[in-house]
Amino acid sequence: MHLLDIQNVSMQFGGLAAIKNLDFTMDEGEIRGLIGPNGAGKTTFFNVISGVYLPTQGRFFFKDKDITVLRPHATARLGIIRTFQAVTLFKHFTVLRNVMVGCHLHSNYNFFGALFDTAATRRHERENEQKAMDILSFMGLARFKDEVAMNLPHGHQRALGISIALAAQPTLLMLDEPVTGMNTEESAAMMRLIQKIRDRGITILLIEHDMKVVMGICEKITVLNFGQKIAEGTPKEIQNDPQVHEAYLGGAHNVA
Repeated sequence: MHLLDIQNVSMQFGGLAAIKNLDFTMDEGEIRGLIGPNGAGKTTFFNVISGVYLPTQGRFFFKDKDITVLRPHATARLGIIRTFQAVTLFKHFTVLRNVMVGCHLHSNYNFFGALFDTAATRRHERENEQKAMDILSFMGLARFKDEVAMNLPHGHQRALGISIALAAQPTLLMLDEPVTGMNTEESAAMMRLIQKIRDRGITILLIEHDMKVVMGICEKITVLNFGQKIAEGTPKEIQNDPQVHEAYLGGAHNVA
């Protein structure tokens, strides 16, 4: 059984096919890279998996469950969690409060409990605070717990965005350009974090334009061009694939 099984999926916007007849599978424990030129359909693909778009045709399954027509809140509850290319934070909240917001997806809050500040609500809040602190410690952000999110350096803001995603308890974590805007040192730190996240049993699918990152941490890479899969394989296989050179790199000699 594949963790994610996408069968003959297409996504059209009017007369434009952003994804065409795409077949794609992922197994648990992978770090999979998704690459391709701008406009290749990568973000559309993320949006289809996470339920933002309903595909024009095809079906897809998560742990053998048909999730083709599920919307984002339902896919998130199943464990499909994504980040976005632009950092999405509650910028005026503290770092700790940002991660606690992510914990609420699986919390047993109710309206009246929150309204009357019941003992159960206070207990859930303490539990979420501890979960959030555990995540911040894991991500190396614990010392910033009381800092307002907007005051963090860019690299730490991106790490905080992933921390919020982890608080939602992902099985499949989809990262949209996690090292965008980072310098070499920050990118290397993020690569180590992504590997640590996978080592905790979380499967990772990432879009990334930085080929050093993709080639450095992904065991397998899928290449899209004009909404179609043109190559799939190990980093070495992708580096040596002539279709990738032609379509993605304009005939360059290597991908790395």
